[in-house]
Amino acid sequence: MLKFQSFQWLVILFAGGLFLASCDIIHDENPPDLPNTPTLIGLQVPGNFPAPVLMPDNPISNEGVLLGKTLFYDPGLSLDGSVSCASCHDQKLAFSDGVSLGNFGVSGKNLVRHSPTLINMAWMDQGLFWDGGSKNLESQAFGPLTHADEMGMSLDNLEFRLTLDPEYTALFLEAFEDGVTFQNVAKALAQFERTLISSNSRYDKYIRNERGGELNELELKGLTIVQEKCSSCHSGELFTDNGFHNNGMDESFLDESHELSYLGRYRITFEQKDMGAFKTPTLRNVMVSAPYMHDGRFSGIEEVLHHYSEEIKDVSTTSRKLYQNNGKVGLALSEIEKKAIIAFLHTLTDEEFLQNPDFSAF
Repeated sequence: MLKFQSFQWLVILFAGGLFLASCDIIHDENPPDLPNTPTLIGLQVPGNFPAPVLMPDNPISNEGVLLGKTLFYDPGLSLDGSVSCASCHDQKLAFSDGVSLGNFGVSGKNLVRHSPTLINMAWMDQGLFWDGGSKNLESQAFGPLTHADEMGMSLDNLEFRLTLDPEYTALFLEAFEDGVTFQNVAKALAQFERTLISSNSRYDKYIRNERGGELNELELKGLTIVQEKCSSCHSGELFTDNGFHNNGMDESFLDESHELSYLGRYRITFEQKDMGAFKTPTLRNVMVSAPYMHDGRFSGIEEVLHHYSEEIKDVSTTSRKLYQNNGKVGLALSEIEKKAIIAFLHTLTDEEFLQNPDFSAF
């Protein structure tokens, strides 16, 4: 699709003091006769899942999903043509990036947050990003697209580039009546991302009593422990409450240089109760999406469990869900229980999701 090399002349124009506003976009005088009534499709909701949260003004269509997938894998959406959405969201890693703080963006600088997974996004209804800075998928896309350390594009420049590409012009007209707009870029990406449903792990097949859904004694013990000691945050079939909690990672929030990394939800709400609170990630595919936490500080799940049982920082905003009945902070987990939890977490790996060609690059 978009090839950065074909836009090098734009750099020359800017260097010469010319402006895009003075340019006339030349359209084909005889554009192809393209349908503008997209084929609407419904999400296939797994039998053990609740109803998804969909946007009435952005119904999912075959054409919108195809366009969204094309955009998702196209590095031409970035300033220098080197970064796509998939650069930080790798399917085989449950659409995370496998590093603590990636430097995949156009600036080459490390980002301040670990890239979260993109799993069951149609059910994420309490805000996106680690701090909930975006209300929905339609607004979420603008963050990485325009961030100087990620894709670094202006929305006007993005729209201009896409308008010059006849393949994209056709795809947009098939998906949206008004064709290429940066709003439709976000809508198409949202449609594709809502199709990223992970629901065929061994655990799911066990719950639905399907073939291949056998869990052994240790895994079943782990399931019971997760339900008893972890489900106040990692709840339901989505294994997340979609909420924001201070999980006792840090003791001090006074260092302004750490603002983006440490303040969490407080950076959005300015409410003291949200200091250090971050979004609860799903446990689905957790064994392939290391490292963990908002800054990727834990390289393995064993470190995560050790934190919750031994290392939680007791501060005023630490989630009360992490306190025992006797007032002691931290989850009471024996080494045997930790082993059982890890065994169960492996059953949440969905190989069909990780290899589904519908989600893969063309």
